[in-house]
Amino acid sequence: MKQNIVNIALVVKDYDEAIDFYVNKLGFELIEDTYQPEQDKRWVVVAPPNSHGTALLLARASTPEQQEFIGDQAGGRVFLFLNTDDFWRDYERMTSIGIRFIREPQEQDYGTVAVFEDLYGNRWDLLQLNPDHPLAKR
Repeated sequence: MKQNIVNIALVVKDYDEAIDFYVNKLGFELIEDTYQPEQDKRWVVVAPPNSHGTALLLARASTPEQQEFIGDQAGGRVFLFLNTDDFWRDYERMTSIGIRFIREPQEQDYGTVAVFEDLYGNRWDLLQLNPDHPLAKR
């Protein structure tokens, strides 16, 4: 049997401002942006460049209850993990365009990591896994 997680829904305030952040600041690719008239919403999917793994479904909050979770989907914990093939290239680029890092780069047993926030305050790890890490081989 083969299964994989295709998308992770990320609750956002506005489709266009979220697309702008993920595509123009983080450098993700816009995979799909399709209007669904029967639900009056858009199906917006973004993913890191050259990625063949999980993508983000940018899901606009449609109720007051959903709006409360914008920027805090994981209760203040790191929620998403962006692995890169060159940590320092991406860290320098991201800091130069104003991406806010709340935890400075550190060398860990598994690789190099720093924590940043997206436009809504969700916490992300920017990391470069060591070549011998099990996920680096996938």
